[in-house]
Amino acid sequence: MSYKIVGDSCTDLTDNMRQDEHISVVPLTLQVGKDTVVDDSRFDQARFLRLMKECSECPKSACPSPEAYMDAFEGADEIFVITLSSHLSGSYNSAELAKVLYLEKHPNKKIEVIDSRSASAGQTLLAMKITQEKKAGASFEETVNRVEKFRNSMKTKFVLENLDNLRKNGRLSNITAALCSVLNIKPVMCGVEGVIEKLDQARGMTKALLKMVKYIEEDVTDAKDRIFAIAHCNCRERAEYVKNEVLRRIPFQSAVIVDTAGVSSMYANDGGIVVAY
Repeated sequence: MSYKIVGDSCTDLTDNMRQDEHISVVPLTLQVGKDTVVDDSRFDQARFLRLMKECSECPKSACPSPEAYMDAFEGADEIFVITLSSHLSGSYNSAELAKVLYLEKHPNKKIEVIDSRSASAGQTLLAMKITQEKKAGASFEETVNRVEKFRNSMKTKFVLENLDNLRKNGRLSNITAALCSVLNIKPVMCGVEGVIEKLDQARGMTKALLKMVKYIEEDVTDAKDRIFAIAHCNCRERAEYVKNEVLRRIPFQSAVIVDTAGVSSMYANDGGIVVAY
């Protein structure tokens, strides 16, 4: 049976995944002050980062409509939908509504909406896992079960260079953000059940990244069977550094690096690193 993987645009893709006919992305819309940016193939990261830096308001995102999801469902018998954490966006709920509406007209189709409980690199790994299972000949039900099991064991961590968006959306006080900026303190964050939590902090980006690597080393399981995914926002050299430091310590099966598209760039901001495994 034909299958399709439909991700919202927080699903950051490798070049090979962009060329895969089984994978499509439904864009969110980003609002920065008076500027509206569609997070599709025309997304201009440099312009978007500049807009965020110049705007005093917190950037916002609008999830895809159910109709946009339903359009993406066309052309396949089995549809796997991957959304960013339902704690961060309404994308999951929109996809669920699209599923209900689509199945009313196409009751023979099979659709599973997967809340990544993550974002960016975490969604990348879920898309890769679905592809792996389908290429191995797994049924729809087998694929869903294995992907959900993988999702439940997956971990996401990130280090931010820039705290402006956390400050603007109220996750950090102005005083805390100012102190972090003056003292060059970088938080090490993680996603727990899709909710952002602070793990640690360090003075300087390199020290913060090395702390993150230490946490990965401590909590990773079955590394030889896992892919390590790194998403970076305008900092490829930093992503390569993390990759090398991690692989030097931990025997992951392999590692991939992706650049952040619009939604991930909004969350990570310029210089941010997001990892999943």
